[in-house]
Amino acid sequence: MNRKFALRLLSLAALGPCFATTGFAQAAEGGYFYGGGSIGQSRAKIDTERINANLLGAGLSTTSMSTDERDTAYKLFGGYQFNRHFGLEGGYFNLGRFGFNSTTSPAGTLNGEMKVQGVNLDLVGTWPLSARWSALGRVGAQYASTRDSFSSTGAVSVRDANPSKRELNYKLGVGMQYEVSPSFLVRAEAERFRINDAVGNHGDVNMFSVGLVFPFGRAAEPVRPMAAAPAPYVAPPPPAPVVVAAAPPAAVVVAPRRKVRFEAETLFTFDQSDLRPEGKAALDTFARELKGSQFEVITVIGHADRLGSTAYNQTLSAQRAEVVKAYLVSSAGIDPAKVSASGKSESAPVTEPADCKGDKPTAKLIACLQPDRGVEIEVVGSR
Repeated sequence: MNRKFALRLLSLAALGPCFATTGFAQAAEGGYFYGGGSIGQSRAKIDTERINANLLGAGLSTTSMSTDERDTAYKLFGGYQFNRHFGLEGGYFNLGRFGFNSTTSPAGTLNGEMKVQGVNLDLVGTWPLSARWSALGRVGAQYASTRDSFSSTGAVSVRDANPSKRELNYKLGVGMQYEVSPSFLVRAEAERFRINDAVGNHGDVNMFSVGLVFPFGRAAEPVRPMAAAPAPYVAPPPPAPVVVAAAPPAAVVVAPRRKVRFEAETLFTFDQSDLRPEGKAALDTFARELKGSQFEVITVIGHADRLGSTAYNQTLSAQRAEVVKAYLVSSAGIDPAKVSASGKSESAPVTEPADCKGDKPTAKLIACLQPDRGVEIEVVGSR
């Protein structure tokens, strides 16, 4: 195995669990079990030089040789996800079969085939790249059973036609994961298994696969409480316009200012920036109330709580503000030149530090910090 490549894989896989201490804590979830399966292609490397050397030692020379170094592979697995960044996974794998056919002089043939299957236990690290995409890294142990089958004709003879070997060894892997929904995920992975070929050699078998993951009960877990009703909080009405008498008489109207704040859970699914049906209905109601008004500017600002990294909270709050802006423009026909959108991350909390104590994203702390998460719309204009 290429040592540099192995070290790179090992480093990425080992770093995954470490990421649990930084970033994306806002997206952390409680533990849950999951299961699934993957299928793809396995690739091995037949040691043709050693086979030729063994034949030569028996007084035979190889005149031709063909190899079969690829096959279909699959695995079945189950695991426990402790949080968004760290899980433990075990399963069964079948890497398929690989073989060779050799013709010799004096006339004879030697045919060989190797089958590999086993069980594994991996430490799986997950690094979220966005609300749905994550990078995966894994390092673990696997107990593989290798069964060989040799046959010969003519001048070639075989002393042990069916050797086998079972051995505990390591495995590594990297990949990507996409969350279609809380109860359905898709993976693409590249894994490397260290294998004993049952005739005294060690080599690597690589597996490239696509898999499906099914969390159990995750969709029903109340990660963050939903808002009781989609109706937004509306600030008190502005003071009555002040009319100033002058010569010649003229009425001066002070432009009203109005702020409306929507709770994040009213508009969006947890840790996502796609508008929920309830969120669209709330924005439609808001837009109807603005009909007939002339606006100077509408400002949309997204807010996040203090859980998670500032960079991630900034990205999520800005994305949500842009989504609200786009919906108001497309659905209510508001001039996009008069609407601005930005995110303030966790820089403008509603709660006080003493109100919600703690740093770990427990259900209690997440519920306490709910007022800090929202989208604020400020309208300045004259009717």
